[in-house]
Amino acid sequence: MSAFLSSNVELVITVVKIAVLLFIVLTVNAYLTWFERKVVAHIQSRWGPHRVGPHGLLQPLADGLKFLFKEDPTPAGVDKFVYYLAPLLALALALTSIAIIPFGPEPIRLFGHDIYLGIAPLDLNIGILALFAITALGVYGVALAGWSSNNKYSLFGGLRSSAQMISYELALTMSVVGVLLMAGSFNLRDIINAQAHHPERGIFGWNVWPQILGFFCFFVAAVAETNRAPFDLPEAEQELVGGFHTEYASFKFAMFFIAEYTSMITVSCLCSIMFFGGWLSPFPVSWTFTHYLPSVILIPFG
Repeated sequence: MSAFLSSNVELVITVVKIAVLLFIVLTVNAYLTWFERKVVAHIQSRWGPHRVGPHGLLQPLADGLKFLFKEDPTPAGVDKFVYYLAPLLALALALTSIAIIPFGPEPIRLFGHDIYLGIAPLDLNIGILALFAITALGVYGVALAGWSSNNKYSLFGGLRSSAQMISYELALTMSVVGVLLMAGSFNLRDIINAQAHHPERGIFGWNVWPQILGFFCFFVAAVAETNRAPFDLPEAEQELVGGFHTEYASFKFAMFFIAEYTSMITVSCLCSIMFFGGWLSPFPVSWTFTHYLPSVILIPFG
């Protein structure tokens, strides 16, 4: 076993990175729902989730167990292969896209190798292109879910959602062209490092200042791409019952739910990387948790 580990260090480290990343993403997903419900509840003068654990902190765990053990009926007349494929496709693409995001700069020495614990499992020279390509494929999960459900409301919701996602992909891509020209690279880590060329400027070295118009275009397109309010028309309950996932229940519905919130995290990370210096914090301790993660949490609720 030790011989295998010593001869396949990079493989083992990549597997560990993926496992840690999955754990972090799923945990953040769970508590983003808790945070969103709490904020909305307080705005509406309600308690929100408060029964399971202190301040409802264990509510995401209870919801996860409910989705896991809930009855999972399959409606009559569905195309079963595509019906089961759609949530798997949506979740796989969402998790693959966030694997490209770098989370920190500093290497450590392990088994004689420099290990970038903060760098994504997929550190690609064409990172931004690969990210947009993977997220663009996410529309297939939505369209296939609506088409395979044998339900007119699901079909209308899938068509509306896929049309919206395809429409805003162009604006999302074009909004970062200026940043790419300034950085001279498609690598996400290089884009962050390009914003550190003038450390004396501090936060004024971030791309958001010369690319303020691009930032606003990116923000609006990202909100629309992830179907968040006020661009949540594909899930208009008054018209379409529940949108493209009307006929999904139990864990298959949870997979769409996880994919949506993972996409929110991905575009938030990308926004922080492209326009707000990534992990280049304005505070003395310049690392992920002082700047990067708060922006990732707050941007989806902007």
